[in-house]
Amino acid sequence: MSTERFILLSFDVEEFDMPLEYGYQISKEEQLSIGKKGLDSISPILADRNIQSTLFTTANFADHFPQAVKELSIQHEVASHTYYHSSFANEDLQLSKQRLEEITGHPVYGLRMPRMRTVDMDEVKKAGYQYDSSVNPTWLPGRYNNLHLPRTVYSESGIYRIPASVSPNLRIPLFWLSFKNMPWQVFKYLALQTLKKDGYLCLYFHPWEFTDINHYQLPMFTRRWCIDQLLERLNRTIQYLQKEGEFISIHNYINKKPR
Repeated sequence: MSTERFILLSFDVEEFDMPLEYGYQISKEEQLSIGKKGLDSISPILADRNIQSTLFTTANFADHFPQAVKELSIQHEVASHTYYHSSFANEDLQLSKQRLEEITGHPVYGLRMPRMRTVDMDEVKKAGYQYDSSVNPTWLPGRYNNLHLPRTVYSESGIYRIPASVSPNLRIPLFWLSFKNMPWQVFKYLALQTLKKDGYLCLYFHPWEFTDINHYQLPMFTRRWCIDQLLERLNRTIQYLQKEGEFISIHNYINKKPR
């Protein structure tokens, strides 16, 4: 394993509100229940002492499952995913940070906006964050076009910005949808290519992906390979990448960078 390469594994710990995006109603209780089932599903991965990840958590989720979030914060970094997944106001930046710190007893350093929404870095700095990971530096039709943004870590308004990893040259995204829909050998090749080029790999998933969401009327590309099949694929990927780099939190990675 190379100590000079780092895997920044992260999960967006949140309410499962995706059906609302496609015009289907789902109660707040069910959203939270599925989010918690997903967190339980990935618990064996999070229990691995050789893995440290970053859990971008909505304060709303933490309000409902404070003990689970507090226990995870002992090993993993808990960062902010704002207060609610379905709504946002600038004051949520500070409110979510404060609430997560109250629940975990640890400082909250990082932010990721739900659905990688754009956010004002001056507001992020004012709320007391050190870094933001709300950028996917690629083109996703119907969602965003960030091809003009840096592909790797950069600074904006005094805030570190840690983009989700995309491949060199073509900027093929290596996020959760690619992981679900791309042949594993292709994903593995692109992930290793990116890790070797950049020295780090920033991957993100959602716990609810690892539950049975097939009965929801969602596009097939969002619910493919759920439950055990996806867990097996993630475990295989982690085992492969452990030979190539060290799994650390985003905050710890930033601390290793020269100032």
